[in-house]
Amino acid sequence: QVQLVESGGGLVQPGESLKLSCAASGITLRANTVGWYRQAAGSERELVASITAGGATDYADSVKGRFSVSKDRHKNVVYLQMNSLQPEDTAIYYCFSFRKWGQGTQVTVSS
Repeated sequence: QVQLVESGGGLVQPGESLKLSCAASGITLRANTVGWYRQAAGSERELVASITAGGATDYADSVKGRFSVSKDRHKNVVYLQMNSLQPEDTAIYYCFSFRKWGQGTQVTVSS
């Protein structure tokens, strides 16, 4: 059974960084495309970043240059490094792969 578990969220001030992790069981993340999505209160879920099995990455315009998605070469984990966080980045962040969603992790950016 495929299961995805996100972690690493929290409360940070504007300009700070967080690194989210998406750990998987029942699926090899390195062999699949993984997407990071976020959903702010009152908004639709949006794709933030993705990484293919071959390592190609793509980002939403709103996070280009600030966020970076990567796969761990030794663990079955995908990361989302988020730098220069802003209040508009506040949302629940989810990973998605193999038609499965994780439970999400809350990121709050506030002074």
